[in-house]
Amino acid sequence: MKKEVVIVGGGYGGLRAIEFLAKDKDINITLIDKNPYHYLQTEAYGYIAGRFDIHEIAIDLDKWCKGFKDRVSFVYDEVVSVDYETQNITTKSDTTFAYDYLVMANGAKTNFFSFIDGLRENSFGVKNLERAHNFRKAFEELIYKKLQNEEYELDTDINIAIGGAGLSGVEVAAEMANVIESYSKNIGDRAKAIKIYLIDASDTILPGMSEYLISNTKKRLEKLGVNILTSAFINSVDDSNIYFKDGEKLNYHFMIFTGGIKAPELNQNISENLNRLNQFIPNKELNINGKTNVYAIGDCVELKDEEGNLLPPTAQTAEKSAEYVAKSIRAKVAGNATEYFNADVSGMFIALGGKYAVGEMLGFIKTKGYGAYLLKKAITYAYYIGLRLRINTGYKNRIKDMNH
Repeated sequence: MKKEVVIVGGGYGGLRAIEFLAKDKDINITLIDKNPYHYLQTEAYGYIAGRFDIHEIAIDLDKWCKGFKDRVSFVYDEVVSVDYETQNITTKSDTTFAYDYLVMANGAKTNFFSFIDGLRENSFGVKNLERAHNFRKAFEELIYKKLQNEEYELDTDINIAIGGAGLSGVEVAAEMANVIESYSKNIGDRAKAIKIYLIDASDTILPGMSEYLISNTKKRLEKLGVNILTSAFINSVDDSNIYFKDGEKLNYHFMIFTGGIKAPELNQNISENLNRLNQFIPNKELNINGKTNVYAIGDCVELKDEEGNLLPPTAQTAEKSAEYVAKSIRAKVAGNATEYFNADVSGMFIALGGKYAVGEMLGFIKTKGYGAYLLKKAITYAYYIGLRLRINTGYKNRIKDMNH
């Protein structure tokens, strides 16, 4: 009898797990997600700045799953509980799904820190497609008004604040600054009046990353005219000002917050072993709740390398954990032994506006500029094309089934 694998979450980890598990003919897969699409969050920086369209950052999950013919089923619903004893999960529509193996890949959301008054109410996030879309509309409206010279006077600066100078923050800042620089060629000083502020409480941008990435990213941001505020602790935010703990304030028109993540509330409903970010704390085989047939991958779980160092919550980390779990499940189905999870960061590429990037691979290959941009683009494009090919297959399968 075939084994039933249920995967909760259609992010980078969930989709990579399916790709690996679908190779096994003894496995049926059900993917459940509260959204009908896969969001390419790594491309959010280009979308909110208006360089990418929505079809380039969102993939229809139902059509993608149909690309595996009858091997993978998609359920557009939200999981609300897990019964580990009966091995059933229940969704918001009160539907029950049985599993032999369960993979939690339910991702994370922007952590709008509760100790910063007004932060959530007055800022946008990029983890959520709706919030990213709303900011894009606001940014395009701002550019339009500057083009028409409406609402804002020519000599009035329009400040856009980005809270958090990690990977997402610097990519968003660079892309928006590059877009503004491009617009300045057409609408002159009216575009230059739009200022980008990148704010972080750490004493550096990209905290925890290598000196090569930090220094070259900082040079690029400065060249683009981004105002970098480090060691800047935000105390509160209202609808027009950011107030810092040192008594200073910054007037702003729009704010994006990329300062951290937090796993969804579902984790609290199904586990007590969580860290301060609400992430699952797994064993060395990425099992949770002491269940050898229940796994967690990606941003919803605290992942560490072999030495016990935390791995960054990136698409790369999500995919590596997904590959490991998929291989483990296939090994167990076949009655073979499994190994402990062991992964590290193979490389990092940071998009820094236009056709410019900075990157490192394998700890010793360092690159910046147009060459780094081409490498990052190639990696992203290969992923995107893989998704599109699977969707095309799913579309053909759907038409074929309808004709029968």
